[in-house]
This record gives sequence, C-alpha cells and structure tokens, in this order.
Amino acid sequence: MKSKAMECIKRYELINPHEKVLIGVSGGPDSMALLYVLMEIRKEIPFSIYVAHVNHGVRGMEADEDEEFVKNEALKNDIPYYSKRIDMDGYAREHKISSEDAGRILRYKFFREIISSLGGGKIAVAHNKDDQAETLLMRFMRGTGIDGLRGMEYKNDDIIRPILGISRSEIEEYIKSNNIKTRLDRTNLEPIYSRNKIRLELIPYIESNFNPNIVDTLWRISATSQRDSSFLKELSHQKYKQMVKFEDGNSIILCRGKFLLEHEAIKFRIIRHCIEKLSGNLKGITETHIRDVVELSKGETGKSIDLINCIKAKTSYDDLIIEVDKGKEKVSYNKSISIGEYTYFKELGFAVESKVLPVEEVKFNFKDGFIKYFDYDRIVGILTIRNRLPGDVFVPFGMKGTKKLKDYFIDEKVPIPDRDTIPILVDEKNIIWIIGMRTSEYYKITPETKNVLVVKYIKNNQI
Repeated sequence: MKSKAMECIKRYELINPHEKVLIGVSGGPDSMALLYVLMEIRKEIPFSIYVAHVNHGVRGMEADEDEEFVKNEALKNDIPYYSKRIDMDGYAREHKISSEDAGRILRYKFFREIISSLGGGKIAVAHNKDDQAETLLMRFMRGTGIDGLRGMEYKNDDIIRPILGISRSEIEEYIKSNNIKTRLDRTNLEPIYSRNKIRLELIPYIESNFNPNIVDTLWRISATSQRDSSFLKELSHQKYKQMVKFEDGNSIILCRGKFLLEHEAIKFRIIRHCIEKLSGNLKGITETHIRDVVELSKGETGKSIDLINCIKAKTSYDDLIIEVDKGKEKVSYNKSISIGEYTYFKELGFAVESKVLPVEEVKFNFKDGFIKYFDYDRIVGILTIRNRLPGDVFVPFGMKGTKKLKDYFIDEKVPIPDRDTIPILVDEKNIIWIIGMRTSEYYKITPETKNVLVVKYIKNNQI
C-alpha cells in the first residue's frame, strides 16, 4: 500500500517537500490507514503532518469515544491535533440539504480554517477506489454527464487523495498486517444514507448478479471520463477565447456567428463556462437552462431569457450576451471604524469591535473565523469597512503575489448577489480582511510583531 500511495504522490505531485498536510481522521480503517501510510512516507519526503477530527454530533458516547481515540493517536505519534463538534443534522435542516452534504460542508470549512491558521498547505482525505465506485453510481443515478463520471480526483485545489487508487480490501490488509487500531462507526453498517445503501446493498447485488469486478470497472470508467472530459474542457476554452468579444464581472459577450458554428457539445460547455464565470458556481443550473440559451442563440435579435442567480441571456445582432441582471439593486457602504470602539452597521446587520494590544497580552484564538489578528504597526491611516470596488486586489494569506478580488470571489464560488454585500476591512492602502473569508498576507502576525490589532466581527443575532 505504501508503494502505491508513494507512486500517486509523486505522479500527481500531491505533496511537496516541507509542505504542511492536514489529515482528516475519523478513526475508521480508511483514515487510520492514510495517517499511518503518510507517516511512513514522511520518512522519505520531509513534510509536516497535522490531524483534524470532526465530531458530527449524531452518535452520542460512541462519537465522543472516537474523538478521544483520534486525539490519543495523534498525541502518541507527536502530531498536532485539532477537533470540533458540529450539529450536522441541525445544519442540514436549516439549509434544507441532506445530512451527508451538511457533514461534508462543515468538515471542509473546519479543515480550511485550520489550514488558513497554519499559513497554507494541503488537506488529505482517505477516499479510496471503492469510494470512487460509490460516487460514480450516485452521480449516474442522479443523471450526470461525462464531467460527473470523472468522479473524485487525486488532487482538487487544496484537497489531496493519496489512497484514491487503493481498494478497501488492500486497506484492510494494511491495517491488519501493521496491527493498527481503528474505530467502528456503526452508522456505516446501516443503510440509512444514500451512499451506505449503495455500499451495503447495490454494489454487492451487482457483484453477485452482474459483474464481480464492478469496482474496477467503474474505476476504468472514471479514468476514461477524466481523459475525455479534460480534452473537451480544454477545447471548449480554446473556442471560448476565439469567440469572446468582451468580459468583466457583470457580462460576457460572445460572437454569435462563431458560436453557432460549433458542435452542440461545445456550445453547452461554453454557456456553462460563462454562467460559472459570472455566478461563481453552477448550483441550480440544469441542462434545460443551457439548452434554452443555445436555442435563444439561434433566434432573432433582441430576445432574452432569465436564468437563475440573477443571470440572464439575450441576443443583440451578432452578439450573444450572458450578463448579471442589472435590475438588482447594488448595496453600497463605506464606514470608518475607531480602534477601541464598537461600530454598529445597523442596516447591514453586523457590528465590528476592535482593539490594540501588546503581542504578549494577546490570547490568540485561531479557531474562531470571525476574530482576526493583524500586525498593527503595518496599518496605514484610518480603518474602514466597505464593500468591494472595481479593481480591488489583495495578497491572500499564505500567498506571495496579489490576486484580483473578482477572481478570488469566482474561485471561492461566491454567488453574484453576495459579492457586493461581503464586508471588507481596509486601511488607506490595502485590503486587510475579507470578513468571514480570507485575510491579507501583508498584515499577518510574525515573530517581529510588537502590537496586535484584534478585530471581531459580530453578526446581528449575536449583538
């Protein structure tokens, strides 16, 4: 197992020397195998390991025992440990999503908070070949296309999956041969979630009645889909560049004549690309939406259709225009804050509290995403809370170069309606903090810091 994981790490450049790697560890066989195999690999590639555990709040005492088990494993191996208790089912009810989706959202939010506090790095998760098979079957039953059949990948931004190509039976053998202790999550043995039903009922049924090698078959489908999907994506981006006349954060104008010459598969991809570029994501966008835009492109000039997420499409002579609905009123605010005081933004439903302390008096709490610490002596002039302005750039924490705020919002998949409402802390020169999201590398605390600016963001329901 170690040799397979090492091969994947090198082939896909998952871990760089001296990088920080946060491992999500539940205590189950998969995550424990990942932890121990990375500890082995660390002897050959120098990198730092951190362990994070999430207690989902649904299994009572057993979950508490899992949390204690992972903590002890981390301490035993002298690995920094982080944990958090969440209300997965409560979050699911509040946001009208499945418990599985809620758990995933909250886990990765916690993991990224830790990575941010560490100054950057990778998040390693224990998905394996059997998980990939389950993912493909779930997506297929929901009606996915070739992009969905790609499945999970070894690397996706800051997430890495070093044992993705390793089967569950190989993992179990590694656990057994290395005498690694694990915890059993009994909910994994109950067909109460969609993925559990696929794992416990559907795959065994297919193996018994149709294809005993279904997991390997689905793995091959994933590999070929990744290859073909990547080609189509690259080709559609090339075609997009050839036909785009204008683009900014509010609209994209395509040459309708060139667009109409393309194969329908490329047309669909280009429209999806435009919507995602403007909206930050494709949530709620269906094939019907895309087809409606393609059909619109064939019709007479001056026609338009409304999509979702404040996006509309229209034709104007030789232009096919995808744009943000300008009928939506833009929120605009700009208010200075006084250090040492409590500033209330009544209309926007939040308050900001700030103070300056000598560094030795600060009790740092990096787990609270709404309390941040900055090198006060780097602040220039008056502090202000405002929304975004055209041309905004900043240096994201953990990075060296500047990034356009517009591009950052797109990368983070922030919906268009939210982009003008997100509060931003600035001084008279730079962005300091995109509140609730990312801080600036330029103002971070360093060993040379003498005075610390502490800023707390307080939501309306906490005021």
